Amino acid sequence: MTLQSPLPADDVRRVLAIFAHPDDIDFGAAGTVAHWVAQGIEVAYLVVTRGDAGGFDDTPRDQMPVLREAEQRAAAAAVGVTTVQFLDGYADGQVYVTHELRRDLTRVIRQFRPDRVLTNSPVRRWDRLGGPNHPDHLAVGEATCAAVYPDARNPFAHPELLQHEGLEPWTVREVWFMGGPSPNHYVDITDTFPAKVAALRAHVTQLGHDPGFEERVRTRLTATAREAGLPEGRLAESFTVLPSD
Repeated sequence: MTLQSPLPADDVRRVLAIFAHPDDIDFGAAGTVAHWVAQGIEVAYLVVTRGDAGGFDDTPRDQMPVLREAEQRAAAAAVGVTTVQFLDGYADGQVYVTHELRRDLTRVIRQFRPDRVLTNSPVRRWDRLGGPNHPDHLAVGEATCAAVYPDARNPFAHPELLQHEGLEPWTVREVWFMGGPSPNHYVDITDTFPAKVAALRAHVTQLGHDPGFEERVRTRLTATAREAGLPEGRLAESFTVLPSD
């Protein structure tokens, strides 16, 4: 059953996108991000790992985090995002919902003070094993949920953030989940598809060996647009949108 979509807030000024790995946001939401930026919304990225377990060739492992961080910054620039932050201390493939991760996400939420948070879905899909079901995706989605509610708004959660860093509580108004099993909101990204492709092309360590990725992405987005009831030839990304209260 498809959830009934709440109407997303129409006066959003800031969006914080929180994801597990470089390239997550570009596969699932770069077209939507480009649309938001074109509307004048300030978007910032927070990436929990540097994708050190990624790649497809014999690139030295100690170089992969450096390369992937640079790729994500280039991908962000392709859709108009200039603020990209990475957390330290979290390894690709080893992300869990811990008190420390919740605190680190809460810190950035209080610093950036977004109206909307975009993140990985914490809900496993049962129609496929891979993709959105990567354990790091699920963990980051769940930790972000906890950081949005109750941590970021609660002055008594992670008290060191307020007492030692002066970070006042902040209430995020809505959360957009990407990759989950029950999307309830669709964004037509036909006009921003070229920007999405440019962002994906920046991830050379992940897609440089795959010249056919653009057509596969187009096919998937076409199917998503069809699910949304959009006219033939349109492209769409899907989300589960929830208010945070």
